Parts: sequence; structure tokens; C-alpha cells
Amino acid sequence: MKHCLLLFIFFCLTKIASAQLGNLSGKVTDHNQKPVSGATVELKELNRKTMTDDNGNYEIRSMVYGSYTLNISSIVTEFKSMKIKIAGSSERINISVKDRSHRELDQVTVQGKTEKRKIETSGFSVNVIDTKEASLRNLQTNELLNRTVGVRVRQSGGLGSSATYNLNGMSGRAIGVFIDGIEISTYGSSFNLNNIPPALIERIEVYKGVLPAHLAGDFLGGGINVILKKGGMRNNLIASASYGSFNTQQTDLSGTYRDPKTGLTLRGSGFYSYSDNDYEVRGKFVRNELPNGQMVETRGKRFNDAYKSYGSRFELGYTDVKWADNLMLNYNISDTYDEVQHGQYMSRPYMGRFSKSKAQVFGVDYRKNNLLLEGLNFTFNGVYSDREQYIQDTVSYRYNWNGEKVIGIRGIPLRTLTGAQQGAPTMNTISRQIATLRASLSYNIAANHKVVFNHMFYVVDRQDSDELRTVLERNYLSTSDLTKNVSALSYEMEAFDHRLRTNLFAKYYQQKIDRMDPVQQVVNGQPTRVERVTSDNRNTTGYGLAVSYSLKPNFVLIGSAEKAVRMPGEQEIFGNQSDNVMANPSIKPEISDNLNLGFRAGAYQFDAHSISISGSGFIRNTQDKIVALSSDRSVTNMETTNNVNLSGVRSIGFEAELNYIYRKLNVVLNMSKFNALLQDKASLFDGKQIPNEPFFTANGNVQYRFNNALQKKSVLNVFYNFGYVHPFETIWQLKRDEFNVTPTQFIQDLGASYRFPNQKMVLSFDAKNIFDKEAYDNFAAQKPGRAFYLKFTYNINNF
Repeated sequence: MKHCLLLFIFFCLTKIASAQLGNLSGKVTDHNQKPVSGATVELKELNRKTMTDDNGNYEIRSMVYGSYTLNISSIVTEFKSMKIKIAGSSERINISVKDRSHRELDQVTVQGKTEKRKIETSGFSVNVIDTKEASLRNLQTNELLNRTVGVRVRQSGGLGSSATYNLNGMSGRAIGVFIDGIEISTYGSSFNLNNIPPALIERIEVYKGVLPAHLAGDFLGGGINVILKKGGMRNNLIASASYGSFNTQQTDLSGTYRDPKTGLTLRGSGFYSYSDNDYEVRGKFVRNELPNGQMVETRGKRFNDAYKSYGSRFELGYTDVKWADNLMLNYNISDTYDEVQHGQYMSRPYMGRFSKSKAQVFGVDYRKNNLLLEGLNFTFNGVYSDREQYIQDTVSYRYNWNGEKVIGIRGIPLRTLTGAQQGAPTMNTISRQIATLRASLSYNIAANHKVVFNHMFYVVDRQDSDELRTVLERNYLSTSDLTKNVSALSYEMEAFDHRLRTNLFAKYYQQKIDRMDPVQQVVNGQPTRVERVTSDNRNTTGYGLAVSYSLKPNFVLIGSAEKAVRMPGEQEIFGNQSDNVMANPSIKPEISDNLNLGFRAGAYQFDAHSISISGSGFIRNTQDKIVALSSDRSVTNMETTNNVNLSGVRSIGFEAELNYIYRKLNVVLNMSKFNALLQDKASLFDGKQIPNEPFFTANGNVQYRFNNALQKKSVLNVFYNFGYVHPFETIWQLKRDEFNVTPTQFIQDLGASYRFPNQKMVLSFDAKNIFDKEAYDNFAAQKPGRAFYLKFTYNINNF
């Protein structure tokens, strides 16, 4: 064995020594010999990209000698592909490209996004959200997701409120959320999709049902992968500030600097968000308590719902150098203050309950293509986070929606039964130390054939400490550790001139939970603290396949299937006081058979008209589905919830999207419909729709562009958006009771953005829920009504 290892090391060293590396550089110009800036230059076989600078220059370093395909794309020029050969230490290739026609430039279209097209035709049921336009407007990341076909974001209030995600009928922890492929839970509640502005995001990938192997995790409903901006090879600085209704203030700043000689790269970003969230609430779910105990409908304002969050991210390292395509050390720091207005339902408002969260996250990212061998690519991400969350609830009086104490029949303020707003009084600090390691090794075994191995290791150590408990009580608090390993092996193949693309994968899941419960026992006649340790070790496997086939260049069939497994998450097992979620240590893993079948057609051109259509159907057969507990009684005074298993759930549905372009007009319409039915013969609710899940939604967006508006070389964009949600029940019901039904919602927004002639400044205005309709979400929690926001963005490139 030792001799074999020595031979292998000698072989690798020989390959390194003998490998001849060359650099490629050049200039991209148009037909008038003017430089083309911001063009993407890609080496297809190596999947390496760079962007041209203001003078049209580009450079790609450290390539093994050989023949390659060079692709050049830009929003102002036609796509060009050419064969090149690297046979020396320094090759210079200048490239001339053709301008797009005026008709193409007049269209409000998204061209040249080869990465978006590549992902969406990979065989997986996936949508790619571009944040470029949204980053200039007063839109939150969750709002972008909510407008995407098949996606429903479930929130319990305004800015900063807790959120869960529903993809084609799968929801909660069945949906993985990632930042650059790392589970977002690593970063803590102070750095999540509530407070990461679109301006810091390059794109968002939404996978439905079947999750590719490179997103290693035990999620069976799909996933949301947020790709943060890397800045490319151009130095840039972007800043924005906005102000709006409910005293909402948001600012963000991001920048990139790279030394072209050494490859030294520095990136930084930061954000600040604040809102009073004091919007009006009304309707059947908002009631005050009279002195005689009678509950009456009322109007009021949220008075204990302020939210503040700020954070920064710093990255330092080297990019596009001989020994690494990317090596970056990064550091995140974030802090959040969040007041809690009510429990699961809005039946009783809280006063004085709040949480504080802070996190420090250290990470390292490394990527190297052609490591040791040509075609052998390696990626590593390591993250360690130190998180702390503090929950305080010490106010013992009951309150009405006018912000005043509930007065009893004898004229004195009433107190809660437990001495706090929810449960017993608490000043609890939850500390978590989390480590996540993710590695990926891929090898091109032959032309159009690749194998990929991914492994993810995740461990969390949690300790609780409540200051309101005595020292003795604190000495008997439980501690818990969760360790998770997910390994995935995939085989990717392209055939028939790249018309057929397949991805066959298998996954192995292993999870261990250790819980320590101190108890008092009599030892040698003396009361003694004894640590009782319980362990739960589980493992299982899953597998799947994704296929796409291009019948024509603009018509692609897409299908995917997977046996998926999801282990219960930390919050589902141990609970989370700040979100009113109780513990359930006996919860079981969730298993699902997922199937997707769909198509993407277009864009079809008819003179100045362009049409793209996509659609898909899906089936989800889930056993032991994990859901937040819904009541089966006609009451809405539940303040806490926990996660439980349903014996079986079958979801069948479909979704469709239409994109129509006519010159400067762009219209996007989408809809999603599914039935998620309980499969449990022993239950009275067998065959019933799962409550608290919107099952029919539709969205529409209209955008029109005015060139040279007010000033030459300026651009004015105007927007209209609508969102429709069909009524759905909030609790289990044998006989429909309209009181426990979330009503029809049809919310409409207007907006406009103005880009000044210098192309550096953008001013935008958004009016949301313009008709002030009642908007509801998770467990009938009411969302903000009519609101107005103004935003200013300033951008500097190539300094």
C-alpha cells in the first residue's frame, strides 16, 4: 500500500513538473475598432471566465497547452465562438465582434446570460433570478422570490419578520437555503434573506423538487442558492440609500479592488436596515378584549415590531493566478434587534418581547481547475460561525391592539397566566458554534463526460443560559450537539452535439444528535448532579436523475426524478424561543419521491415581437412530512407551535410562465397550482388539503423603458406588478368555516427608476399595495398595507 501511494505521489509530481502552462490575453473590439468593455470572455472547456476592462483588454492565466473554444458575449455585441490553441507561455489573440442590430438593442430583453440559460436547461426544474434591475429598486430579496413561478415566501409580518419558503407545495425545512452553496443557517438569523439586499447578490438559483449534487444537503423539496457578487475583474464601488413608509431605512455599500499584476483581490460589503413596522392591522383576525371578556374586531397599529439589522462582509485573497483560480479568506459580522408582536396567530399582541442576534463568521474559499491533472477541478469552502441569540420576555400584563393594557371587569389591568407574553418569563441566551466544510472534486474522464464527488460536513454545538433562572437551575440546563455528513457522487454526460444532457447522482446521509440532560441522583447517600447523555444516529441513501434534450435550439424538454431524504433540523428538534417554536426530540426523517417533467420554449421572434414559454408538472409523494403543527379546532389563540410528522402527503401540480417582449415593453406572467393532500387512512382529514399552504398563486410584471427621458442618454423604466393568492384554510377543518380561511388576495404595485446620463446614478420610486388591500401570510399574519419608498444608487466602475 505504501509503495502504491509513493508511486501515485511521484506520478502527480511528474505531471505537475511536465505540465506546460500558458497565459492568454488580447483585446475585444467592434467593427469600428472601438474597444468593447464589459464583455464576457470564456474558455468553454475549462469553464473559466473574465470580463474586458474599459479598453477592451482581457487576460486569462495559467492554462495547460492545448486547443480550446473561446466564447465572447456582451449585451451590445453578437455572440462569437472561435477555436484557439495555446502553445506558448504567452498567447495574444485580438477579437473583432459585430454590434447587435438596433432592433435587438431596443428590446427589453436579457441576452448574453449564458450562465442563466445553461443552468435552466440542465435538466433540473430550476429558475434563475437576475437581481440587476431589482438592486436599483426598493425591493427585498424575499419579494423577488415571491414573484417567481412556483415560489411562495411565508412571512409573519413586515421587514425582518421570520420567513419560510414553499416550492411547489414543499415548505419549511424541506427547502434548503444556501449562500454560495453553504447552508444559510451557518450565518445565523442576523444574516439571511430578510436583510441581504439584492444589490449584494449576483443571482438566485431556485431548484424545485430535485436538488443537484453540488448543493450537498438533506433537503427534499428543492433549494434556493444565493450567489453573492464577486465583482469580476473590474474595480467597482456601489452605494445606495432608501427611505419609506413605517420609518423604513435601508443602506448598502459594496466594492471590489483587484491588482491586475499580482491578482491580489479585496472585496467588501455592508448593509443597514431599520423599520418601525408600525403599519395598520385590521380585519377578522384582529380583535380587542373587552372588560367582560368579549372579543371584538378592531383596527390598530403594530406597536412592538421594530426591526434593526446591520452587517458587513470582507474578503481578501487572490484570484486568477497560476496556483489558484480563487483563494479568498472572508469574515462576516452581523447584528439584529427584532421585536416580537404576536405568537403564531394575531389573536393577542405582545408588549416587550424581543430578540437580539449576533454572529461572527470566518471562512475560506479555494478553487483550482486542472489541479495536478488536466480536467481535475477542486473546490473547497470552509466556514466557522460563532452565533448568539438573546430572547427577553418579562412583561406580565396583557395588551390590546391599541397598545394599552387589557382592563378587567373590576377596572384593574389583567396579567397573563404565565407571567410573560408567551410562556414563562425568560432572559435566555442561546449560543451556537457551527462548522461547515464542503469539498467538491470533479474530473473530465473524456470529452463530454464528467464525474463529480461532493462532501458536506456540518456540526452545531448549542448551549442555553437563562438569567432568570437560579444558578442551580442553570446548572441543570440541557445541551445538544448535531453532526451531519452528506456525500454525493454524480456522473454528467452530454451527447448528440450537446443536445442531450444527463446528470445521474446518488447521495448518502448521516446524522448524529447528542443531548445531555443533567439530573439529580442520590450517590452514596448524597444528592449528586449526573449527566445523562442520549444519542440518536441515523443514516440513509437517496438517488436521482436529471435529463434535458433540445429538440430544437429554442425548444428543450426537461425532466428530473429523485428519492430524497431530509433529516430533522436543529430548530425542529430543539425548538426556537424567538420564533415561538417548541422542541420535538422524537420527530422522524422525511422521505419523498419527487418527479418533474417540463419544457422551455423560445425565444420565438416575430418581427419586433419575442415570446418565451415554460411549463412543468410535478409529483411529490412524501412520507413523514415535517410541518408546523396546525390546530384542528376553530380557535386562533395558539401562541406557540412545534414541528410534527404527517404520515403521508401527496402533492400534484403544475406551473407555467410566459415572457413577452415588444421593443421596449416586457411582460412576464406566471402561475402555480397544486394539491397537497394528506394520505392517512386513520385520520378524519384523509384526502384533505394541507392547511396554511397557499395552493394557487399567480404573478404578473409589466415593464416599459423610455430612452432619453428628460435628458439625453438617460433611461426611465416604469413597472407594474400584481400578485394573486387564492383563499386557503389556516387550520384542519371537516366543515369549512370562513373565519378560519385566509381570504383572496390581489396585491398591486407600481414603480419607476431613472438612470441619469452619466450612467452612475439611479433614482427609483416604489408604491406597494397601491389599493391598500388586506394582505395575509403565514397563519393569517397580516402584512403591510399601502407603502411608498424612495431609493438612490451611485455606481463607480474601473477606478
